[in-house]
Amino acid sequence: MSVLDDIVAGVAEDLEARRRTVPLEQMRQRARAAAPALDAFAALGGGDAREDTLRVIAEVKRSSPSKGALAEITDPASLASSYENGGAAVISVLTEERRFGGSLADFDAVRAAVDIPLLRKDFTVDEYQIWEARAHGADLVLLIVAALDDTRLQDFLDLTHELGMNALVETHTAEEIDRAVAVGAKIIGVNVRNLKTLDVDRSVFASLASSIPASAVVVAESGVRDAADVGHYASEGANAVLVGEALVRHNDPAATIAEFTRTGAQALAARRVHGKG
Repeated sequence: MSVLDDIVAGVAEDLEARRRTVPLEQMRQRARAAAPALDAFAALGGGDAREDTLRVIAEVKRSSPSKGALAEITDPASLASSYENGGAAVISVLTEERRFGGSLADFDAVRAAVDIPLLRKDFTVDEYQIWEARAHGADLVLLIVAALDDTRLQDFLDLTHELGMNALVETHTAEEIDRAVAVGAKIIGVNVRNLKTLDVDRSVFASLASSIPASAVVVAESGVRDAADVGHYASEGANAVLVGEALVRHNDPAATIAEFTRTGAQALAARRVHGKG
């Protein structure tokens, strides 16, 4: 069993427990009563007009399967507020409990504290989670191509759009990018972490990102250690970067986000000068 398979199995078990507490129809009612979703596609630079701006998706993340415990986040709302003050375009909140130490309680605390789009970062394996995300005020959900067949990928993406949300559709290979494009994904993430070994290879980003249509927002996932990595991803076609570890371990995440944004903007501008953007 791969790491992804193991995580997905745990996620499925945990969501069944929540479903017994709040049945699907009740969750649908809560989702329909929630305030309208914010436009995360626009926040990440999607649309007709593209600026020389690198967007940062800043993550509230306590731990990970590859690194173990990252930070003791006692006040996720305060951390998220610092992200917003630093210029983050979107905030990602881990809600997977077993491997990442997250929760919907973390998500609710962040939602009450910030006014920018939120990504409910979990392993979506059932439509219940999408309704649940919307009920808690999510504007984005994560759809991992490797964890879904084409039918469920299409159905889940359609449901997010039906609910006024967007989806970050995560890919790891050229074949997965083709599948993401085929279902009409507008925000496509390229995760350079190998799902089997958990190793990071930043060099694969360029070859994969180059095959994503210009109409989509391209998000670089994993491997951001510092501003140099942000500049690398931006120069190779990223419109946004998703950053967790480098922020939660930093004593001034707002300043770090501002630095990442400046570095990314410089790299994007240079890319356009050279006719690559």
